[in-house]
Amino acid sequence: MPPWPSPQSPAQSPGQGHGQGHGQGHAGPPYGVPPQGPPGPPPYGMPAEAVPSRLSPLVLLIDPVRMLPSLLLPLAGVLFVGGFSPSSFGWAAVAVVGSVAYSVLRWATFTYQIVGDRLELTRSLVSRSVRTIPLERVRGVDVTTPPLHRLLGLAVLRIDTAAHGSADKQEGELDGVTLAEAERLRTLLLRPSRVRAAQTPDAAPGTARQMPPHGPLDAPDATPATAGTTPPTLPPGDAAALTGAGEPAVRQVAPETVYLRVPRKWLTFGPLSGAYLFTPFALVAGAVGVLFQWAEQFGVSGRTALSIGEWLWHRPYLLVAAALLLIAAMPFLGVLMYSVLNWDFTLRARDGYLVAERGLVNRRSVSLERRRVRGYEIVEALAERWAGVARVWAIVSGLGDSQNRGQLLPVVPRAAALDVTREAVGELTAPLRTHPPSARKRRLFRAIAPWLALAALGAVPALTTGVGVWWVLPVLALLLALAGVPLGLDRYRSLGHTYDGTRLSVRSGSLRRSQAVVERRAVVGWTFRQTWFQRRVALMTVIAGVGAGVGGYEAIDVSEADGPAFAAEVTPDWLSPFTIPHPAAHSPTDPPTT
Repeated sequence: MPPWPSPQSPAQSPGQGHGQGHGQGHAGPPYGVPPQGPPGPPPYGMPAEAVPSRLSPLVLLIDPVRMLPSLLLPLAGVLFVGGFSPSSFGWAAVAVVGSVAYSVLRWATFTYQIVGDRLELTRSLVSRSVRTIPLERVRGVDVTTPPLHRLLGLAVLRIDTAAHGSADKQEGELDGVTLAEAERLRTLLLRPSRVRAAQTPDAAPGTARQMPPHGPLDAPDATPATAGTTPPTLPPGDAAALTGAGEPAVRQVAPETVYLRVPRKWLTFGPLSGAYLFTPFALVAGAVGVLFQWAEQFGVSGRTALSIGEWLWHRPYLLVAAALLLIAAMPFLGVLMYSVLNWDFTLRARDGYLVAERGLVNRRSVSLERRRVRGYEIVEALAERWAGVARVWAIVSGLGDSQNRGQLLPVVPRAAALDVTREAVGELTAPLRTHPPSARKRRLFRAIAPWLALAALGAVPALTTGVGVWWVLPVLALLLALAGVPLGLDRYRSLGHTYDGTRLSVRSGSLRRSQAVVERRAVVGWTFRQTWFQRRVALMTVIAGVGAGVGGYEAIDVSEADGPAFAAEVTPDWLSPFTIPHPAAHSPTDPPTT
C-alpha cells in the first residue's frame, strides 16, 4: 500500500479532475491535449489505474439466462405464428443469437477506471458517455452475490453516494466483477473517506487530526494535536496518519471486530415482525398472476378460468380447506423466507466501517461508514415485545435506501440488541422521562372514540329498520372500542423522551414501538407543533430535525413546559433568542412571579 501524501505534498485537490457532480463527459483538458505542468501524485494516496478494466467475461454466461424471461414471450409468439415450422425456428434462433451478440457488444464497450480522486464508468456502445463519481462522495459500497454469480465466482458491486436516496437509483453499478476484484474495489473506494478524516484542510503545518479510537462513536469532534505527540489514530481497521514533516506516521492496523453472528435458532424469531407471516398468501398470489399471464400461451382461455372459479365457488369447503392450509403454513414458510434472507447474519467493524453480511441464496454485504453513524433506532412489533426481541436500524447521514441498507440487526433478543448498539454505536445512559397524565387521556381518546362513533352510526339503520343483520357492525365496533382501552394505555406507557448530555432519545408507538437514539451533533433544528386538541390540554409535539435517518424524530404529547425545556437542554444556544428571560432578581418583599 503506498504511503498517504502529506498535507503539504502537491496532491490534487478533492475537487480537481472532475466536473460538476457525476455528469457526463470528461473534465479538464480536451482529449488528446496533454496537461500542463509536471503530474503530481494522486490525491488521498489513490494510484491512478493505467489501463481501464472490464467486467469479467464470465458474465456473458449469465446475461442470456437473465434475458430468457423477456425473450420467452416473443419467441413463443414467433413459433405460434409460424406454426412451429422450420422457418419459425430459424427466426427464433436469429433472435437468440442477436441477443447474445448484443450482450457481448455491451460487455466489450463498457469499462471502469479509478483516475485520481474519481471513478469513471465509460460506455461507448452508440455514443461515448463517461459517468464520473467523485470518491469523496462515496457513502457505501454494497457487494451482492446472486446464485448465478456465486456459481461463477462473480459479484455485483453497487456504489451509494449522497446524490440518491433510493435503492433503485444507484450512483454506479458493476455487475459481473470477480470476488477478488469486488473486494479490491471496495477497499479503494472506501479508503478516501478514512484518509480524509485524518487530514484537516485548514490545519496549520506541523499539526495532524486526532480521530476517535476504536469503539463507540461518542467521542467529541476531533481536535488538532501538535507534532511530536502520539500519532493520531484513524477509525478501526486501516489506521494511518500524517506528520507535520510530510512523512506518514506508523500505520496501525486494528483487528477486525465481530459484534454479533446471529445463531440459527434465532431465525425462528423472524415471523414475529408480522411481515413474513403472509409469505404463503404472497406466493399463492404470485402463482395466480403467472397463471393468468401465461394462460393463453398454454391454451387456457378466460372462459375456462371463469368456469374453474365458478366450480370452486359452489364447493366452499375446498376454499375453506385451502385457507386453513395457508394459515397453518404461515409460521413455517415465514421462518423459511426469513432464514433465506438473513442466513448467517454477521455484524462486524472493519476498516472504519460497520459491515453487515446476510443471505443464503443471494449473499449481500453492506458497509456503513462509522463516522457518519449518528445513532440507532430500535423497533419492536407487539408480538416481538411479548417475546423480548427487537430489530435495530442505524441512523446514518447521507445514506440512500436507509430502510434496507441501514439495518444493523435483524430480529434478535432485546438484551443482545442493546449490547451490540452500546459497543458499535454508543450507550444511552439516561432513563426515559414519563409524559403528563393528559397524554394518557389523549391516547385513550384516540384509541376508543373512533370506534364508539362507528358503533353509533351503525346502530342507526339497525334501530330504524329492525333488521338484525345491521347489528353486526355496531357490535364489532363496540368490541374494538373495548380493545382500545389496553391499547391506549400501552401507547401512553410507550411514550418517553430523554437526554443524557450526549444523546437524545424519543419513543412512541404500541403495535410498532420505535425508540430513536440520536447524537446531539446530528440535530439541525427543532419544530414545535400543536393541534387544536393538544392546545386544549396544554400538550405539544417536539420534533428534532436530524440530518440523517428519516429527517426528524418526534417526542409526542409532552407538556408545554417540558417541550421547549427539552429542546433548550439539548441545544441551549439555539433557543435563547426565542425564550422570555426570567425577571431580574427582586427583594423578598416583592410578590412572587408566575
